[in-house]
Amino acid sequence: MKCEIRDQSRMSPRAPSPEPFRQRFSSTRRGARLARLLAAQQLAAWGWAKDSECLEAAELVVGELAANAATHGHLPGRDFLLTMTLIGCPEGRSGMLRIEVADCRGERLPAPVAEPRSLGEQGRGLLLVSALASGWGVAPRPPSGKTVWAELPGPPLQQVHP
Repeated sequence: MKCEIRDQSRMSPRAPSPEPFRQRFSSTRRGARLARLLAAQQLAAWGWAKDSECLEAAELVVGELAANAATHGHLPGRDFLLTMTLIGCPEGRSGMLRIEVADCRGERLPAPVAEPRSLGEQGRGLLLVSALASGWGVAPRPPSGKTVWAELPGPPLQQVHP
């Protein structure tokens, strides 16, 4: 692991990360679609360019994780929770975006399909998440749920609009 210590007095001050975005959605296809749309709107409000590859990748990851929560993590009368957090500031980037989608079905863990059926409608979501995210995983959410998370690098600093 590379560790670097810098003289803090000579570093330019960084703007603090914005407060995380948290919203509950109904565990339905409509709820998953709304999660994707509001995530894109929030990223634009944080200054991400609307037509950037980074925003489109984040929107796709949110859509896939939300669709999985609505489809595979659904329990009648229970919602799923979307949380987006901007963390850290890698060199030349606007930060790392952590996307978390929590549902109530802790016993149903996600697993990417090695080879999805060519004409099947399911089985590609986590492959897309794996391709777009720098990392993803699952964490237990007591008492009986789970949180599926993914991290994506933010756009280059010149693509962020204040």
